[in-house]
Amino acid sequence: MSAQSQVRRKTVRDIIAAKQGEPLVCLTAYDAPTAAIMDPYCDLLLVGDSVGMVVHGLTSTVGVTMEMMILHGQAVMRGSDRAFVVVDMPFGSYETSADQAFLNASRIMKETGCQAVKIESGTYAAHQIEHLVERGVPVMGHVGLRPQAINVVGGFKAQGRDEAERERVMEEARAAEEAGAFAIVIEGVAEDLADEITKTLSIPTIGIGASASCDGQILVTQDMLGIFDWTPKFVRRYGDLQSEIAKSVEAYARDVRARTFPAEAETYKLSGSGKANLPKG
Repeated sequence: MSAQSQVRRKTVRDIIAAKQGEPLVCLTAYDAPTAAIMDPYCDLLLVGDSVGMVVHGLTSTVGVTMEMMILHGQAVMRGSDRAFVVVDMPFGSYETSADQAFLNASRIMKETGCQAVKIESGTYAAHQIEHLVERGVPVMGHVGLRPQAINVVGGFKAQGRDEAERERVMEEARAAEEAGAFAIVIEGVAEDLADEITKTLSIPTIGIGASASCDGQILVTQDMLGIFDWTPKFVRRYGDLQSEIAKSVEAYARDVRARTFPAEAETYKLSGSGKANLPKG
């Protein structure tokens, strides 16, 4: 048996067991090579519908399709063998009915092999979550700032800043837990509200722009690695890949224009037999 086949992928039980334990390390992933790099360090990889913005150049997540989520989910599953993989259900794929939600969630799980789906869980979604869980689909909830709802709230604005909003976010979190969600993402809320939700719920909370007291943390990987000029307030940059990539492309362009690339080391030569010295295979 190979070493790779002996690696055990994390399960729902592993994620649930992290409640009030060592914080869960979570990042977004959209392709196989990046997933492979992050896999040894992350407990959970989220194939987020943020892929529409950070990979496809959309202005919001609303335009993301099922086909996009499945394609990227397949890639992340190929690139990882340890982390628990969750795939977002895109806007319009679950809101109409519980049956619609199951049809699309089951398709995502069958075609990608992921371990769970995530739903932006307004109180209306509790019925969908319950329906999915009863039929064998693990569901992660998502409350607070819900990017799929930006056209209603008027943009990417922090939530829970007044009493009415706080009550709504707390109600959404409780509804998701009661419906059977195994964990919940809390995005863009006041720290004390995230603390209250984390203490109130028996399932793990994963913060993004929330609180260090959450049971785990997640960031969009491209934000964390410094791919973009602007990042949200809650992002800490752990790299400056935009600058590094630009330097590499600039050097490549310079060498091509100077005809110093390709050089002898990158060029095939004829062997003594008169045949090109090409690699075997």
